[in-house]
Amino acid sequence: MAAVLGRGSQRAVWEAVTREVLRPPASGCWRCAPGGKRYLLTEDRIKLQEFQQMKVAIRNEVHGNKDPYFKGIKEKLKKNGIILKNELKNILHLCQTSSDVELARKVIYRYHEQNGITALHNYKFGPLFMRLCYELDLERPAVELIKDQNLRGFFSESTSFHILMTMLFKKGHFESALEVLVEMKKQGIPFNKETYLLASAICYKLDNPESCKISAKLLEEAQLKGDTLPLRAFCFATATALKQNDVAQAKFYCSQIMKTESKLYNNLKVLVQLRSGLLEEVIKTLEAAVEVDSSPFVKKIKFSEQVLAAVREKMEENPNLSAKLGAICTKLQASGRITMCTLEDMLFQIPSSKKTPTKLFNQKQLGCQAAKPLQSNLLLE
Repeated sequence: MAAVLGRGSQRAVWEAVTREVLRPPASGCWRCAPGGKRYLLTEDRIKLQEFQQMKVAIRNEVHGNKDPYFKGIKEKLKKNGIILKNELKNILHLCQTSSDVELARKVIYRYHEQNGITALHNYKFGPLFMRLCYELDLERPAVELIKDQNLRGFFSESTSFHILMTMLFKKGHFESALEVLVEMKKQGIPFNKETYLLASAICYKLDNPESCKISAKLLEEAQLKGDTLPLRAFCFATATALKQNDVAQAKFYCSQIMKTESKLYNNLKVLVQLRSGLLEEVIKTLEAAVEVDSSPFVKKIKFSEQVLAAVREKMEENPNLSAKLGAICTKLQASGRITMCTLEDMLFQIPSSKKTPTKLFNQKQLGCQAAKPLQSNLLLE
């Protein structure tokens, strides 16, 4: 694999590749299934519930009427008064509409102008603003502010970028999500496991040669730096390479997946073997799953009907293997090891957050209007 580029060269490559990546996706047999789940990070990463709980509590402090508080802040802005940390914090928690967010933007610029990066070491406002935009479904101001050089340092941690990329990804704005990823790299924000997961999923959805190159470069650089990569990033990379007919790369990524007992890994393994022309190996992999006498307390390895359909089509060229496959599929069906979940369903199926979600405060608890119910489908199981 190629060596890591210098910082200047990397930036040039990323900018050039980003322009190319906006081209229409190439055709391929593993196109994204309609209605595929588009959620990646669990609730304890987004922390939207905690944010909404704090919104209710702060609204209670102003007795459910934010207008007088907002009026006071507007007067401060007119008189060029000093914006205090708690004032910005309260504003971000009291916003309920897009017009409220416009006021919050002005307060953010004034606060950052007065305090610079120094004050931000004590309190991170970036994630708060991103959670607000996430809740109100306002991606435009979020993208504009995170890219604004006048606010450089305000979004100084990975969480802000992750929340924004998740929001854009959820809405199907994959090109914009990639642009935010590139911006994160430009600003020198360190990548972590969540970054690599989001990046690999974005590249998978974009599904063109350039996004495949970006995915490969990111994973290569991460490994060279010794960064910890999530297994799902390799799963996305494997699927991306398969869609781009890069079987050698898909085989390499699949070999990096250590959790070999997972449903997703075994389906990807079958596809890699199939695309490599290793039909006998495909039969062995499926036979091994049939022969496993799993405990009722252990999850069975299941194969997607979508994947098996591709195997059947390929096996038609060989009557003997086709007959073996038919017998194996009968056993798989009888043992409940065939699922209608597509490969994409499996890629985006994430476990419930280990952190038990806390219910939102209700009206009786706080004596004021409760925040609107959390409209989040981040927890899939």
